[in-house]
Amino acid sequence: MEFLNKAEENLTAAQICFDNGLYNACANRAYYAALHAAIAALAHRGIRRDKIDHGQVQADFSNELINRRKIYPAKLKSYLPDIQFVRNKADYTDGNVGRKVVSQLLSKVREMSGLIEKEVTDGKF
Repeated sequence: MEFLNKAEENLTAAQICFDNGLYNACANRAYYAALHAAIAALAHRGIRRDKIDHGQVQADFSNELINRRKIYPAKLKSYLPDIQFVRNKADYTDGNVGRKVVSQLLSKVREMSGLIEKEVTDGKF
């Protein structure tokens, strides 16, 4: 549950950044909201790693919870990599991400987090 709480905190921070025109920071917090939600989903299903590796979390979420166990819809498969791509642009390039891009990103994160929260807390969608 702790990673679900972290996901919610990061999503709140992302929204605050968005509302204040801090779009690069919004992309960063939105990514971590999605990552922490995925970690919570994996932990809920007994999949834990000693160390958090972003690529491994993405692979485990996609392979185990979407492909193999069919817990989450297939469209979520691209969400973490897509969100990380935007976050990497915001954090590691001299370019900036814009309002429209992060607005779409926030929608994806809200959708993903909502599905995970519902499954983790209720055990169903």
